Amino acid sequence: MRPFRYLLLLPLLATTTLTMAQDKKLFTLDDLIPGGSTYYSHTPSRKYVTWWGDYCVELDLDKVGIIDNKTGQNTTLFTLDEINSILQTTTPLRSLYYASFPYADKSQVMIQHLGKQMLVDWKDKSIVWSVVNSPSATNTDFEPQSKNTAYTKDHNLYVQTSDGQVTQVSDDGCLDIVYGESVHRNEFGIEKGTFWSPKGNKLAFYRMDQSMVTTYPQVDISTRCATMVPDKYPMAGETSHKVQVGIYSPQTHGKIYLQTDDPTNRYFTNIAWSPDERKVYLIELNRDQNHAQLIRYDAETGKKEAVLFEEHNDKYVEPLHPIVFLPWDSDKFIYQTRRDGYNHLYLYNTDGKLLKQLTSGKFEVTELLGFNTKLKQVVYASNENDPIGISLWSVGMNSKRKALGETQGYHYPELSANGNYAIDRYSSPTQPYNIDLVNVADGKKVNIHQAEDPWKDYKVPEMKVGTVKAADGVTDLYYRLILPTDFDPNKKYPAVVYVYGGPHAHNIDASRNWGARGWDLWMAQNGYVMFCLDNRGSEHRGLEFEQATFRHLGVEEMKDQLKGVEYLKSLPYVDAERLGVHGWSFGGFMTTSLMTTYPEVFKVGVAGGPVIDWKYYEVMYGERYMDTPQTNPDGYAETSLLNKAQNLKGRLLIIYGGNDNTCVPQHSLSFIRACIDAGTHPDLFVYPGDEHNMMGTDRVHLHEHITRYFEDFLK
Repeated sequence: MRPFRYLLLLPLLATTTLTMAQDKKLFTLDDLIPGGSTYYSHTPSRKYVTWWGDYCVELDLDKVGIIDNKTGQNTTLFTLDEINSILQTTTPLRSLYYASFPYADKSQVMIQHLGKQMLVDWKDKSIVWSVVNSPSATNTDFEPQSKNTAYTKDHNLYVQTSDGQVTQVSDDGCLDIVYGESVHRNEFGIEKGTFWSPKGNKLAFYRMDQSMVTTYPQVDISTRCATMVPDKYPMAGETSHKVQVGIYSPQTHGKIYLQTDDPTNRYFTNIAWSPDERKVYLIELNRDQNHAQLIRYDAETGKKEAVLFEEHNDKYVEPLHPIVFLPWDSDKFIYQTRRDGYNHLYLYNTDGKLLKQLTSGKFEVTELLGFNTKLKQVVYASNENDPIGISLWSVGMNSKRKALGETQGYHYPELSANGNYAIDRYSSPTQPYNIDLVNVADGKKVNIHQAEDPWKDYKVPEMKVGTVKAADGVTDLYYRLILPTDFDPNKKYPAVVYVYGGPHAHNIDASRNWGARGWDLWMAQNGYVMFCLDNRGSEHRGLEFEQATFRHLGVEEMKDQLKGVEYLKSLPYVDAERLGVHGWSFGGFMTTSLMTTYPEVFKVGVAGGPVIDWKYYEVMYGERYMDTPQTNPDGYAETSLLNKAQNLKGRLLIIYGGNDNTCVPQHSLSFIRACIDAGTHPDLFVYPGDEHNMMGTDRVHLHEHITRYFEDFLK
């Protein structure tokens, strides 16, 4: 009787399941694209947490709570009303989301309010310290121990000391001469231009002379008569800027410059201070980017003291991380390098002697998070557990590694002051968003946030991840396949390949939805098979994997992408006559390359912000991967899409920001000119006033426009 009853239930269960599926909602583009009016209500819920020493605190609109590291229990530290009663301003503070805790041993919270920066003691109920922020200050850099602040205005550098006194460190700042800002176009891991010493007694800063660099004529069309907004843009093979590193003392107002070699055709990167503030360390790189030196300077005199070690690679060396001193031994530091083929951690002494390689293997250390001082361990993130995942690890001075906390998924850990605990934010293909507190000593974790799936009531298309062999026949490449909503295996569907393909990026990982973008799901809902492949040249797979594209960007990448297309065409439900391709930036270059190199494969393409010819791209990135047009003329000719304009057969839409300062408009416009000369017919769309990426509602409009193009010409 039981089997018979079960058989009777089967039709009922099938009917119920079908009804539930039919009741599921469909997405709107606003639900899926950043800038959409309903986007944030369709993302996993967040808990905003930060560190107060080794205590994890939760920031909320109207209160701050301390979270027990063992139980996860939240206890209120103070409320917004209590802080406002201390501030006693007519305009109250509106939230505590931006509060910070600079001192592990003090009950003081940093507040920004009404143009002031304030330290408020919530226990003593007093304002401990406050200064007035300088109006229009940019690149603000606050140093907690000294309470000194560096900032820039109109390309000049200023320092405000803890008593509110402001000193203008430079006075000749302009478009040509830039102080205290990021240099070398944010390459080599450079994200800022000021670097406080450990106790805030001295400030290292960049000075960049770009007077010799060609001025690119960007235009502001919002004025009554369009006006010039020039941008200094050194193109590959052209004259580049010159950089110096200065040292400023707030106590004496003295200023010196490091006595480096001639800065012509030389890069100064990864500035680091010795713990005693007496030395400054730089990694210096030749313009060819194949020879790096770690050099020590005297911070008082600026004199060069020693070249600690050198590193050479026949293709390129790419230093991305400053040295980091051990907190328990000021004579030793950690250096990151890919000299053995993968990014790993090396222990050196201050004489430049290699003491030990702390991590090794066919995986990448993706971030040095800090140190557990008590256990004398280095805490870091890596993809050792999964090539497309990131997890939390520690390693001792004996090179013994240990995985910490949850190892599945894609993690963004943050270490506490003494390294005893880590806030571990992560997602996985089955977990929308979690936060764990991890004990670094034993790896035990307590979950403090687990978001519900905001898409549980929606028709989410099926997603698959797998591997195919690269064009070399050996290397595994990861792909992501998204099937159309309400997929029918007996139908034939159009397919769109989404591509990026360049260095320092990837598309497929073990995060939520396998890293799929909202637009991918939108297209699947509209009846497309969506496919994405991380070709050789992309990140986190080692140096050989990345350098396979050296001096001929796009060539090997396209061969790999075609291996993905072969797999795609082998699927019985894919219509091989209706293949499309889309990508942005390097992906725009790849899209246009594929459309003009293999014109019989793709029927429709949409290329956003594309590189068209690498001679129009900037010096640091372009020359690292392509050398110069003068030394690699064949490589530049081979990869220039101006030489392939006559090959275009399918429908190709070029989109760019009218003020793109990354892939300057000259790229897209030159390609249109070449197509006119060749008698081919791409389409063009411009976002006036936007730069390299569209933001806000423009981003929604962009994806509407891309979708319409595929609907019109591929569907």
